[in-house]
Formats: sequence, C-alpha cells, structure tokens
Amino acid sequence: MQVCSLSLTDFRSYARVELEFSAGLTVIVGPNGHGKTNLLEAVGFAAGMGSLRGAPDGALIRDGADAAVVRCLARAADAREVLIEGELARSRPNRVRVNHQPVARRRDLVGVLTVTVFSPEDLDLVKGEPARRRRWIDDALTAVRPSLGALRSEVDRILRQRNTLLRQAGGRATDDVVITLDVWDSKLAAAGDELRTRRQELLGALSPRIKSYYAQIAKGRDEAGGAYMSSWGEESLAEALAAARRDDLRRATSTVGPHRDDVQLRIGGLPSRTHASQGEQRSLALALRLAVDAEVRERRDVQPVLLLDDVFSELDSVRAAALLDALPLSQRILTTAAGLPAGVRSDQLIRLTGESPPPVLVGEGSS
Repeated sequence: MQVCSLSLTDFRSYARVELEFSAGLTVIVGPNGHGKTNLLEAVGFAAGMGSLRGAPDGALIRDGADAAVVRCLARAADAREVLIEGELARSRPNRVRVNHQPVARRRDLVGVLTVTVFSPEDLDLVKGEPARRRRWIDDALTAVRPSLGALRSEVDRILRQRNTLLRQAGGRATDDVVITLDVWDSKLAAAGDELRTRRQELLGALSPRIKSYYAQIAKGRDEAGGAYMSSWGEESLAEALAAARRDDLRRATSTVGPHRDDVQLRIGGLPSRTHASQGEQRSLALALRLAVDAEVRERRDVQPVLLLDDVFSELDSVRAAALLDALPLSQRILTTAAGLPAGVRSDQLIRLTGESPPPVLVGEGSS
C-alpha cells in the first residue's frame, strides 16, 4: 500500500496544498505548530480514521471556511490505484467517495487504505485511562479484520439504547422497563461476549510481538506484556447483567460489559502505568503499535503506510535508532522538528517554513 498524492482544500491550517510522496521514507520537517501533523491527519482521514488528536470533524475545517476537502490517491500492491475523496462541512453531513462512488459511512473506508499511526498521544496507551486501551484493542481488531467494525458498532449502539432506558426508568423497575431491559440485555450479552472473546484472542496473538518489539526498542532486560481484565470475570455477560440490574437501575448506567474492561500492561511483572519510567512507557507504546502493524501485515497480507508523528521527541538517540531499525520497509511518512538521527537518510524531504499560511517546499533526500 502506498499514498501517491494528497490534495487538501481548507483542511486545518491549509487553504490549499498538493503533495506527492515517495514510496520509501518521507520526512516532513518544520517548526512546531506549522502543519506537520495536519498532513498526517489528512492521510488518516482518508483511511477512515478520525482526528489523530481526538478533535471533532468541525475542527478539521480551516477557520473561516465552510467546508474542507481531502483527496488522496493510493496504490495497492497489485498497482491498482484508488482515489479517496472526502468533504467535511459545517452545515451538512460529510461526504466520502471511493473511485467516484459514494461511501455510506466513513468506517467503510477501513481496508481501502490501511495505515499505522505513531503519535505523541500514544503515551496515553500506557499511562492513561482504560478507555484509551480499549480503543487501541478495538482499533486493532478492525485493522486486522475490518468486518469486526460492525460488531464494535453494534455493542456501542446497544449500550446507548440500554443506558437511555436506564436513565428514563428513574430507578423504577416497572413491568415495561423490565420487559424492554430484558431485550437489550439479551442483545448486549451476545454481542459483548463475542467482543470480549475477540479482544482476548487478539491480545494473545499480539503478546509475543509486544514482548519482542519492546526488547528491541528499550534495549533492556525486563519483559513487557499485557493481560485482559474483564469487568464480569469468568461468568457469562448474561449472568453478570442479571446480577447488576438493580445497581444499574439505581445508577442509571451499565456497570458491566466490554465498555468497562481494560488491558493491563506490565513491564518486568509490574504495572507499567505506575511503575515504569517515561522512556519505558514510550518504548512500550511504540511496541504496541508495531505489534498491531505486524499482525495486520501477516493476517491481511497488506503493507500499511506508517505515519510517525514527532516520535523522536521523547526518545534518546539509542531508542530512536532502535525504532527506525524495527520499522518495516514499507512507505513511511515521518514528521520531526529537529531532523533525523545521525546517519539516517530519507528518500524525500518536505520542509515547512514558519510563515503563515505555511508553504510547502519539497526536496529530495536528506540525512
């Protein structure tokens, strides 16, 4: 998989920009705050992702503009070209097309263009709240098997409906509430048990890769790994929901289910969230991303485009070099404010100046 070109209109800080990308390592260099991440974010949007920084779609539209347009031309391993076009508007629904054909939902882009993203926010995978790790494992599931995106959406839909019912019940278990709650509990039990099983299976497959990549990047002797922590233990979700019903009605929310689970990460047998150094946490976060990327490559026989946003900022020179050595030799698009580690040469250099709006200057090769 390769991103060949990118055209943006009124996207983030760019009124208009057009770029072509090398099939190897492209390095985007420029001062902080002048649009490096915005370019990666546009590629991520074309791949069916939301904002890399968790911003709402409206924040992707340039200030003063009514709509933004992203056009991305990609090439698959069989040389087949795919044109992905997306329009984000403030006053109407977003529109997405693939090869000029409308796509109903942005998540349907998953699998058309496959990317793996490394960003400074990845540190939250290790030190942040459980929701961040649930999103990571669910994103991984969808990347490995795009069809599982429907299961993830179904669980979210059922939880929204169940929680709405619990709020409306006002703590009262009337006959109507009990009958309707039985329906949603049955649906949640089936979909939630399956989602937990899928997550556990994938984490089991990823664990040896996480251990290997962490050892490669951290250059230490401690082992890294993860364990799935279920909010309903070994029983079925149907049993757990029945046991929690009174508490759920009282609290007006669903207290058990896949939305309450966690992936506990450890280094040297200790929780990495509380016992690891910043460098160890960063190395583990990178190992998590590399493990998923490797699993996608093996299971789907695709070569994801690697998007690396300012990943060297918190790594020492040894870990930075180790990360580059660990990266697969597919297309890599990397942003940095300071340049590459010594001795590393890129295939393409895109330099952003500090002016506004930020022009883009393209050069070939850098070290």
